[in-house]
Amino acid sequence: MHDGTSPPRPLHVRLASPRGFCAGVERAIRMVEQAIAKYGAPVYVRHEIVHNRHVVERLRRLGAVFVEDLADAPDDRPVILSAHGAPKAVVDEARRRRMLFLDATCPLVSKVHVEAARQHAEGYEVVLIGHAGHPEVTGTMGQLPEGAITLVQTEADVARLEPRDPGRLAFVTQTTLSVDDTARIVAALRARFPKAAAPRKEDICYATTNRQEAVKRIAADCDLVLVLGSAASSNSARLVEVALKAGARDARLIDDASALDWRWFEGVRQVGLTAGASAPDVLVEGVIAAINDRFALALSEEPPVREPVTFKLPRVLAE
Repeated sequence: MHDGTSPPRPLHVRLASPRGFCAGVERAIRMVEQAIAKYGAPVYVRHEIVHNRHVVERLRRLGAVFVEDLADAPDDRPVILSAHGAPKAVVDEARRRRMLFLDATCPLVSKVHVEAARQHAEGYEVVLIGHAGHPEVTGTMGQLPEGAITLVQTEADVARLEPRDPGRLAFVTQTTLSVDDTARIVAALRARFPKAAAPRKEDICYATTNRQEAVKRIAADCDLVLVLGSAASSNSARLVEVALKAGARDARLIDDASALDWRWFEGVRQVGLTAGASAPDVLVEGVIAAINDRFALALSEEPPVREPVTFKLPRVLAE
């Protein structure tokens, strides 16, 4: 807080639009809430339902139990698969154990699974552009037999790629990548393998694309861009990178207002503020309140971008 002896320094905060929850995240969270309401606690969730600590902790208080492996969930309680998608082996295990399982995989991730399976069935060698170790990548690679998908993370990986038949190569991408970085990798792939088959429809999801475009619109005018989101959130981490590449002098990924370091604000006149697709809007409000306590806040919001996408709950939970 300012000391009250002198007027607080002016600070302009520009809110990016759109920001925060996407349709896939909203659906996944509602699935956990509805499952607890319908079946009672505990309801088990394989992996964090979405990558946000605040969301996970709130659902844990409601009665969700988060596990990394189905072996840690009992047969007689509902289990929900996270929004990132799971390998086929996990679904097969849930069926074998006759578990009541609900799949909260984002429909746009499921689309990538279907696309990869189609490419494989048509005899293509499949390349997945994505980040090693991310659960979405693990889930997508787990849709096909071992060795059927090759992961490519960089243009250098493309240069090292040695497909069995360069004329029978196809690719899909993780949904939460940097649009610009992915375009460069795809260009490198097509330069080496001109016949590489693309997905029928863009894989990077609408929410990732829209949030990156929103940050690009404000970044060059900002001394500092703050991105609300967890470190494990791929789409949130990409927003920091996009902000810096688009001309922001500094950009930081923060969990919530408690992570603010006021030294970042020295000499700063304009701050951009956004949130990843798994970060609730209450976290944005908390940062605005914390800044307002220290500065003479001028708040402006970019013209709203409407996102009409919604995803229905499974029938068993919608009843």
